[in-house]
Amino acid sequence: MTTVGFIGLGQMGAAMAANLIKGGNQLKVFDINKDAVDNLAAQGAIACSSAAEAVSDVGFVITMLPNGALVRDVLLGGGGVAAAMPKDALVIDMSTIHPLETDALIKDLAVQDIEMMEAPVGRTSDHAVAGTLLILAGGTKDQIARAQPLFDLMGSETVDAGGPGKGIRVKIINNYMSIALNALSAEAITLSEKIGLEFDTAMSVMSGTPAGKGHFTTTWPNKVLAGDLSPAFMIDLAHKDLGIALDLANQVGVPMPMGAASRELYNISRVSGRGRQDWTAVLEQVRDLSGLETKA
Repeated sequence: MTTVGFIGLGQMGAAMAANLIKGGNQLKVFDINKDAVDNLAAQGAIACSSAAEAVSDVGFVITMLPNGALVRDVLLGGGGVAAAMPKDALVIDMSTIHPLETDALIKDLAVQDIEMMEAPVGRTSDHAVAGTLLILAGGTKDQIARAQPLFDLMGSETVDAGGPGKGIRVKIINNYMSIALNALSAEAITLSEKIGLEFDTAMSVMSGTPAGKGHFTTTWPNKVLAGDLSPAFMIDLAHKDLGIALDLANQVGVPMPMGAASRELYNISRVSGRGRQDWTAVLEQVRDLSGLETKA
C-alpha cells in the first residue's frame, strides 16, 4: 500500500484524493477547509492539522492548490513540506501555475535533495470524480513511471510532455488557446444572430469547417506544416473577408475585439510580403516575429 500526502482538497483535489483512496492507497490529507478534510477522513483518509503532518512518512506528496504562491509557501515556507517529508518521497504538483514558478520550485527543491515533477490535469470536475482526467506529466521517465499507478487512478490518459516543466507548459498553452477561442467563438455566433442567421444554422456550418474543427487538423497539415505556402486561400483574401466581417459588426453594434486583434496579424503579414501566400502562413509570420526559424 502506497502512502500519499495530499494537500489541497478543492473541487478537483477532493475528487482526485477520493479516487486514490478507492484505489487502495493510504492518504494523509490537509486543507485549510476543515470540512473538506473531514469529508475525506470519512472516506478513509487520515486527517491532518498541517501540511507538515500530512507529509511525514509518505512515498509521494501531491499538491493541488489555486496558485504558485501557495504551492511555494506549502513546499518551502516556514514549517513547510520540504522540511518534514522523507527525502526519498516524490513531490507531484498537480496545480495549474506559472511555468517559471514550476521551474524555480524544481530547482529549489533539488538543492534540498528532493525530487519534484509536475502533472497538471485537463478536463473537468466531472472527470475528476469519474477518475478520467487527462494527466499532463512533466518529469523524467523514471519519475513518470514511479507516479503512473497514482495517475491511473485519477485519470484515463497520461501524456508524457517531454521532461520536467513541460507538463505545465502544455497545459498553459492548451488553456490559452481554448480560452481565446471561446471569446472568438462568442463574437462569431453573436454576429450571426445579430444579422438574422438562425443559431442552429450558423453552428452547423461552422462545426464542419476549420472555424469549428480547428486549423491543427484541417488547414495546417497540408499547407504550412508541409512546407507549402502556395495559396489555397490567400492572406489578402482572408484579410479582405475579415475586414468585411468587422465592418458589418461595427454597423450592427457587435463588439469584436478578438477579430480586430486578428486583423492586425493579417495586416503585418501583408506588409511583410505574404499577401499572396496561403493564409496558414500567419504561423510563419508569428514565428518570424518571435525570432524562430520558419518551417516553410
